[in-house]
Amino acid sequence: MDLAIAPDQTPEAAPLPILLARPERQSVPLVFVSAHSGRDYPAEFVAAARLDGLTLRRSEDGFVDELFAAAPSFGAPLLAATFPRAFCDANREPWELDPAMFEERLPAWVNTASARVGAGLGTIAKVVASGEAIYQRKLRFAEAERRVRLYWEPFHTALRELVDEIRRQFGVCVLVDCHSMPGNCTAPHPPADFVLGDAHGTTCSPLVVQRAEAALAGRGYRVGRNDPYAGGYITRHYGRPREGVHALQVEVCRPLYMDEARMARLASFEAVRDDITALVAGLAGLDPAFDER
Repeated sequence: MDLAIAPDQTPEAAPLPILLARPERQSVPLVFVSAHSGRDYPAEFVAAARLDGLTLRRSEDGFVDELFAAAPSFGAPLLAATFPRAFCDANREPWELDPAMFEERLPAWVNTASARVGAGLGTIAKVVASGEAIYQRKLRFAEAERRVRLYWEPFHTALRELVDEIRRQFGVCVLVDCHSMPGNCTAPHPPADFVLGDAHGTTCSPLVVQRAEAALAGRGYRVGRNDPYAGGYITRHYGRPREGVHALQVEVCRPLYMDEARMARLASFEAVRDDITALVAGLAGLDPAFDER
């Protein structure tokens, strides 16, 4: 499968690696975020990889940005990374790095001991979702610094500014962190079509979770909570209910709408997108007064 190859860019010429779809008017205290649906693959990354394009793409949360594309029509922005997760993961701390991936010793302040690093899935991933090693050779730490500066930081700067702007306008902000999950991820438990993560009740008001669950269950979906996905860096970092910021992670089961092996949309894609639009509408109906500070 051909990749969308992003042209090599100098730091001065590189465009912001995000897409921000804003509503005509911010009318609800919501922001939707897709950190893992990016599919613009830098040419130098593809050249350094030992894997083919399709294998690299299987780390994506395929088409999630498209599933939630209706957000601006309900008065909420949608922020999406254009860069792929296998290249730089915006749902990690900025410096979660595996020392075995680099030629030189890493600075002492780098987080080399997180569970994500141990799994090979740090800020700069060592492996793709299937567990295969990405790179032909070790990297220089300067390459990790460049990716964090040119990709991770602009993404989070934009997200932080949106959250602050919405909270100033409404007194509260609800961040919906949009992801997808493989079809076998809830086995051996009963299968779930969607998993809602609030870090076990710590990142958002239960009223937000209840509204999301009701919208999805009303469409006939099986909805789980926090198992096996309770919320990643974005949900846990930005979710501060006592400060008026509520973050909810939404995981969509990929076989509902896409062929995981071919990274292709299924005929059911539009129907699932319509159902997710109903979820967006349900959350947009929240009264800002729900905040329980």
